Amino acid sequence: MISTKDLPPPLDLQPVRRALLSVFDKTGIVPLGRILSSLGVELLSTGGTAKALREAGLPVTDVSEVTGYPELLDGRVKTIHPRIHAGILARRNDREDLAQLASQKIEPIDLIVVNLYPFEQAVAEAGVTEAVAMENVDIGGPCMIRAAAKNYFSTAVVVSPDEYDWVAEELAENDGKISMATRKSLAARAFAVTARYEAAISSFFEGQGTGSRIEVSPGITRRSEAEAGDAGSGMTDIQAEWPETFTIAQPLAQELRYGENPHQRAAYYGHPERHFEKLHGRELSYNNILDLSGAFGLIEEFDGDDPTVVILKHTNPCGVATAATLADAYSAAFATDTMSPFGGIVAVNRPLDMETAEAVDAIFTELIIAPEFEEGVLDFLTAKKNRRLIRRIAGGVHDRLECRSAMGGLLVQERDYCREGSLLRRDDNGRRDDGTPLPADYQVVTRRQPTQDEWADLLFSWRVAKHVKSNAIVYARNRATIGVGAGQMSRIDASEIAVSKGRKSELSFDGCVVASDAFFPFSDGLLAAAAAGATAAIQPGGSVRDNEVIAAADEHGVAMVFTGRRHFKH
Repeated sequence: MISTKDLPPPLDLQPVRRALLSVFDKTGIVPLGRILSSLGVELLSTGGTAKALREAGLPVTDVSEVTGYPELLDGRVKTIHPRIHAGILARRNDREDLAQLASQKIEPIDLIVVNLYPFEQAVAEAGVTEAVAMENVDIGGPCMIRAAAKNYFSTAVVVSPDEYDWVAEELAENDGKISMATRKSLAARAFAVTARYEAAISSFFEGQGTGSRIEVSPGITRRSEAEAGDAGSGMTDIQAEWPETFTIAQPLAQELRYGENPHQRAAYYGHPERHFEKLHGRELSYNNILDLSGAFGLIEEFDGDDPTVVILKHTNPCGVATAATLADAYSAAFATDTMSPFGGIVAVNRPLDMETAEAVDAIFTELIIAPEFEEGVLDFLTAKKNRRLIRRIAGGVHDRLECRSAMGGLLVQERDYCREGSLLRRDDNGRRDDGTPLPADYQVVTRRQPTQDEWADLLFSWRVAKHVKSNAIVYARNRATIGVGAGQMSRIDASEIAVSKGRKSELSFDGCVVASDAFFPFSDGLLAAAAAGATAAIQPGGSVRDNEVIAAADEHGVAMVFTGRRHFKH
């Protein structure tokens, strides 16, 4: 540990006589410069910031005049110099520090105003190269920010235009001085900014973040196809090794009214603008955002497919259907469970048309999500104030990894994203019309092959089951759910609940299919499905009693597919 000198206490109100302004985002920098100049503060600056201040008629000293060196390497080197950093780091309550400054003819710098190159925005762009990413790594800025934040006893640091008014008001009230409390608060914000900045860069290299588009880099390994999963998984075959330290850096997007319950405080961190736009309604709540995430995950499974409608409640789908029109799909999805959709979420994979909007409007729906809204639909839907309308941004970049807190730490896993259901139209041999075979892990294990209609329903129900809380059972017919059993401790209970819900809605299960997110551990689950009317089943397989389950399926004429992939969702 480095010990500290026995120094007199620093000043509470520290005068600001000299300030260095060097910003990428020049929002508000000229008004701030005017206020500083009016208080008699000497302005130092660099490059474009100096030009903006000078064009506004403000007296500015170029940093190169202070250092005695011009900007080097296309501006890569301009503020990294002892005459800058000694001026920032000198302790005003340390006589030796001040004597060294005087001997080197260095003047203290009392205020640093810096913001950084937009690394996160740069790497979020599709097709970004490593060369472009590295040019957007700021060096001098973080060095000055950290130096000033370390020396907050003497130096103030401002890292965001949001702080300009606050600092300017304090300077005006205190005759050009900044209090210790403000300097400390600014330093804490500054360290948070540099921490997030470095975390974003680390995440880029490790392949954690939304900007993980590195083609090939040191530390990045190419996994085999068997390790990475099938080509429809939505994951590239470039995967980072698990880093020694997992870093998360997300900006505060929104302070929420409360969390899951009113007594819990909550906030949302991230980049919502990359994924959706709220067009109408109150601010999203904690539960709204969870529901939104669940709806996005499921409806994205059907991007590019026939018109599809998803109805969710508490992140679980209570009805999903694909049909010739959105209106028909909504009718079929709603029929699955006519009670639960009240106060729920509706998401569609096509621009929302008026006929479907009118059907959705018939009951209270809290969130309506669509890629676009046809002419007149927004005007119609915004007539009701107590709903939220969301435009889902196509191609929004998802993190490849998912995180959740557990026992004071983090559980991190790859996102369960795979378009197994993209193989929809098949002949009786289980092939698409173009002859493409099933994914490698899919296997028909019974004597009877599924019919083409059964294939369509099996793959439809399998996609839906992936988004139902475990234990999950989904019954479907004609590419529409007719029963969903979610979050049960027993798979038999999940099946019974799914059937019970469907029959409450007066739906027939004759000729339906069933999907199970994990294997049937005993034949009783398969037999219960057959008794309900299922003629085909899809499940991962892998139970020690698979042979018993297959035999039961054969005995009852049920065609069964093993996928080789489980979809637990806890």
